[in-house]
Amino acid sequence: MDELLNKPNIDPDAFYKIIDNIHDEIMVFDNNYNLIYLNKASYRHYGVSPIDLIGKSFWELTNSNYWKPSTLPIVYSTKNTVALKQKTILGSDVITISVPILDKKGEIEYVAMCVNDVNSVNELYQNSEQSLSCHEENFLDSSVEMIYQSPEMQQVIDLTKNISKTKSPCLILGETGTGKSHLAKYIHLHSNRSNKPFIAINCACINHNLMESELFGYTKGSFSGANKEGKKGLMELANGGTLFLDEISEVPYSLQAKFLQVLQDGEFIPIGGQKTIKIDIKIIAATNCNLEQMVEIGSFRRDLYYRLNVFEIQIPPLRDRVSDIIKLIYYYLNLYNSLYERNHSISEQAINILTNYSWPGNIRELSHVIEKLTVLTTNMEIKPHDLPKNLYEFEKSTTSIDMKYKSLDKILEDVEKQVITKTYEKYPSSIKVAEELNISQSKAYRLIKKYILKGKNNTI
Repeated sequence: MDELLNKPNIDPDAFYKIIDNIHDEIMVFDNNYNLIYLNKASYRHYGVSPIDLIGKSFWELTNSNYWKPSTLPIVYSTKNTVALKQKTILGSDVITISVPILDKKGEIEYVAMCVNDVNSVNELYQNSEQSLSCHEENFLDSSVEMIYQSPEMQQVIDLTKNISKTKSPCLILGETGTGKSHLAKYIHLHSNRSNKPFIAINCACINHNLMESELFGYTKGSFSGANKEGKKGLMELANGGTLFLDEISEVPYSLQAKFLQVLQDGEFIPIGGQKTIKIDIKIIAATNCNLEQMVEIGSFRRDLYYRLNVFEIQIPPLRDRVSDIIKLIYYYLNLYNSLYERNHSISEQAINILTNYSWPGNIRELSHVIEKLTVLTTNMEIKPHDLPKNLYEFEKSTTSIDMKYKSLDKILEDVEKQVITKTYEKYPSSIKVAEELNISQSKAYRLIKKYILKGKNNTI
């Protein structure tokens, strides 16, 4: 009788639908450390769909830093419920309660986890004297996480990890806002110089007349108004570590020969000095300009270009990696929810519009849009009508959408059609479309049939 009372009086499909859509993350591991169930809260915490994670082992997931620290080994060893404060790969602070489900022999059959955002818990308890007591493990996170999922960015990261082990300079290329500065720090923290200085300077922000003294320093009495004791330049301060020169194209031509000397000989002479200073630094440069073109017109030294360009990293624009857009949306939503003490979610329709936008300002623009939405949206869920009007731009499409005589549902359907059509042209498989757009294969199949095949008996 007790067993019957414990069984839900509800259709199994409806029950799964409820569990899949509740706010808390529900995660279930089997007795062999394999993830066998995860609900849609995975988007909010990890920026990926459940289908991307289900079937993976606990070790694969922890090696990918989806969360830390972990509760599962403690549960398996003690067979007790464990509550732990964690941080996810998207920077969310969460509280995980892991409960062992035992078989008739008293052995672990499953481990069920309930994961909730700390912000949500704080909001629930802010007007109460109640509190949730849990174990908190302190850990030092000195890494810089790269938020990505696309194969294009995976290639960049693989190249970056190889480059980080060398002393040779490298050149990072990419449009404004693609994350060149962030990638430079990532290279430094994965190098054998990670415990040494990382000094970054934006060459476009320094007066050309002051750039030499800022970078190379000067001796006392070198010029009027100089520090009486002289000053070490950023080159010397970065000794042993990494110097990141953003907007390298802005370095005056007259100063480029001095940069070349540092790259070739590892030495320079400060302003007013007579002795050379030896330094050991890795130089990373970045620009959104075409340096080859600048070389051809004579505004950038050819020899300096080749010395900087020993290794070249090209960061693709955000519009060319749709799956990264989705992950970044949730990353910044979590970030600004925490910063501004909000608890917003975002609708699937809003996600579709955001992924179709061309993002000319790349990650920087996306970050600003999500921050604005987090602050200004009054309802808990961010919906299409909350989005800035300029996001209704269909720059990728060859056909323009006339919004004047269409309802919102029809506009959103047009957006969905464009996204599915473009993705299917690139990946002519329902499995690949599902992976790229972070949707289930059944949904990808249905949308492909609806917008592209239209009832044809094609294999997709």
